[in-house]
Amino acid sequence: MQLLLMGPPGAGKGTQAAELVKKFDIPHISTGDMFRAAVKEGTELGKQAKACMDAGKLVPDEVTIGIVRERLAKDDCKKGFILDGFPRTVEQADALKGILDGLGLQLTRVLNIHVPAEDLIERAIGRRICKKCGATYHVKFNPTKVEGVCDDCGGELYQRKDDNEDTMKNRLAVYEASTKPLIDYYTKAGLYTEIDGRQSIEKVTNDLIGVLFSAQ
Repeated sequence: MQLLLMGPPGAGKGTQAAELVKKFDIPHISTGDMFRAAVKEGTELGKQAKACMDAGKLVPDEVTIGIVRERLAKDDCKKGFILDGFPRTVEQADALKGILDGLGLQLTRVLNIHVPAEDLIERAIGRRICKKCGATYHVKFNPTKVEGVCDDCGGELYQRKDDNEDTMKNRLAVYEASTKPLIDYYTKAGLYTEIDGRQSIEKVTNDLIGVLFSAQ
């Protein structure tokens, strides 16, 4: 099962990817994970990516695509994978198709967890994180028993500087502009399914799994 998981910042992609990993026993592969692995392994492409990142530059498409090709060819991807963060452009989507064709594979489904912007902004500005253990809470949706104190370890909670309305609006505008061509691309390919991310975590998971079983 070869999956592409999409969703704006704050939509719960990480949570849902973890559930899909447990259900289907396939790796969750993010762009960051791929870069870090390639750098750690010291591959030629990893060295090129590291040079770009150390210089504060974007990693060129040809390097990114090469790293994706190396990663998807590994043994743990033989049963499938969940891609997250790649592709980001139609050009990268074409490159991914070429990579999968070369491996004798094709995408099973492209799943987009959709949450309206106003909901994502509310999620972000209410998020609180424990300074000690990193546990995440929300002042409205998942409050602690004692305000400002972590339920798990008793640590102090804080709000990230970028969890504010203006920053989220900018991030979401950039995401939407870059994602719409991809949505169109995969809709035309008959691979795209949108899931309502405003539902409970369990309901979103069940909807995702339901789509995947119907796609098999």
